[in-house]
Amino acid sequence: PTSRHDGLTLEVEARRQGGRLSLDYALSGPVEAVLWPQQAARVRADDLWLSTCFEAFAATPDGYVEYNLSPSGAWAAYRFEGYRQGMRVFDMAAPFIVTRRAPGQFALTADVTLPDQATGALGLTAVIQGMNGSVGYWALRHSSDKPDFHHPDSFALELP
Repeated sequence: PTSRHDGLTLEVEARRQGGRLSLDYALSGPVEAVLWPQQAARVRADDLWLSTCFEAFAATPDGYVEYNLSPSGAWAAYRFEGYRQGMRVFDMAAPFIVTRRAPGQFALTADVTLPDQATGALGLTAVIQGMNGSVGYWALRHSSDKPDFHHPDSFALELP
């Protein structure tokens, strides 16, 4: 899927292989104007969505899992029992987040662990901060004028 905003184009490729979800985010355009978080250790961290961050949401019969993948190398994963309800840490191995930059291009690749009962419905999203203070909320589908990545309508991609 592809989305455009502020002269930037975001393309995401998602592949499901058993209990693993492989995600490839490709941002092109004036990526030099993006405010990138400082490099960090490959550690679990909260509030990554407050800066430039790539995200995915995987539906389960009883809720969903949210993945936050920062270009800094930090990451987070949370399980929800329902729409923004019952948030707790989703226990999984730390993903290897690989980033690549070139003029006009940025790519982030990561493999994350899917919950055993993942249905195949996904939401693919990103928060992109500009150096000028702008914030873009990217999603396959927004359920209203206000960005809400957690809304069930945002889970717009179905993987087998």
